[in-house]
Amino acid sequence: MCLAIPTQLIELRPGALGLVELGGIRKEISVALVPDAVVGDYVIVHVGHAIGRIDPEEAQRTLAMFGTLAQLAATHEAALP
Repeated sequence: MCLAIPTQLIELRPGALGLVELGGIRKEISVALVPDAVVGDYVIVHVGHAIGRIDPEEAQRTLAMFGTLAQLAATHEAALP
């Protein structure tokens, strides 16, 4: 299974690179596949590459879903003997 995560592009760098931030973690990624991306855009990131742009509202809904899943997983783990 593959997982791509929406993150916000906070900086464009030389060499088709960009900096994204998710949950306080910053990571340099390739934006070569999304040359029209600009700072402030939400991009879908898979294994260090932006593979597409996403609507900000959809990105927020997806991130909220991931947050809910993380909370459920933590609750489930805490309930295990």
